[in-house]
Amino acid sequence: MTKEILLQRLQHLSLQSEAKFGILTPQHMVEHLTLTLKMSAGRIPIPEIAPTEKQLARKQALLFTDLPFPQGIKAPGLPDTLLDLRYPDLETAKAELIKSYDAYHLLFHENPTKHTPHPGFGPLNFDEWERFHAKHMDHHLGQFGC
Repeated sequence: MTKEILLQRLQHLSLQSEAKFGILTPQHMVEHLTLTLKMSAGRIPIPEIAPTEKQLARKQALLFTDLPFPQGIKAPGLPDTLLDLRYPDLETAKAELIKSYDAYHLLFHENPTKHTPHPGFGPLNFDEWERFHAKHMDHHLGQFGC
């Protein structure tokens, strides 16, 4: 997902946006996307482990097809309840999302062969992260009709 498309879609998100599924509020969703971008840029430590056969199979099934992420899919390691909000309001959260987007792209621009760990798929390179982020962002922005 390009930055321009992300910015366009975020313009349609407000505190009044209603979720079509899931428990996230608009701000929780934006903060969740921010955390995922920070994770992909190595800014949130995730233990580096060799991917299991199951992780490799999931990666192939989810990342390398045109299928969207299914509703109800649960991210590894997240609780069943909402996390505390980190930012004072939705607009600040959106700005932080864009900062994290830029930092993620800068990291891989400067280190094109870098791999960073994903908790469900194992180490991912830039192309794999791009596929993940596009599907992940589409899933969550679509959750709010954006």
